[in-house]
Amino acid sequence: MNKKKLVTEMGRIDRDAFAQSQKLPLVVVLDNVRSLHNVGSVFRTSDAFRVECIMLCGITATPPSAEIHKTALGAEDVVDWKYYESTMDAVAELRSQGYRIYSIELCQGSIALQDFVTAPGERYAVVLGNEVKGVQQDVVDASDGAIEIPQFGTKHSLNVSVTAGMVIWEFAKKMGLV
Repeated sequence: MNKKKLVTEMGRIDRDAFAQSQKLPLVVVLDNVRSLHNVGSVFRTSDAFRVECIMLCGITATPPSAEIHKTALGAEDVVDWKYYESTMDAVAELRSQGYRIYSIELCQGSIALQDFVTAPGERYAVVLGNEVKGVQQDVVDASDGAIEIPQFGTKHSLNVSVTAGMVIWEFAKKMGLV
């Protein structure tokens, strides 16, 4: 029988240990994400995989916020984040720091997530877009490429927090965290 683990058996680290821990060399950029619940969920997933930083851009809300906290459950207090009025400013900063930038978007010539290959020693940033409009075209144009999640139903769109979870998990696997 599979007995559920107790909280004390999960091996959780405290805030100080998290701050000192080696981070996944991945930055998540949220491009005008409207839902505070989605923002909170991205913080929580970023905590789980020790994402380096989240860049909150445009209309994307920032902590402190009760609505973000509702889904982040405190992850907004441990995961590093920065705010930018313009997503292009965030992309420019990442570019100047040597990150490889990929928009998560359905585009001509995009790479399927499962086929994307990371290079050892590289640092990456992924841009996730607005719930209705996706990633802005100028941001897609400024990216090194686009990555898409293949879909086979009638909608061909996923909730931004679900997309973040899938993308962060894949990068964690490809970069040797799991």
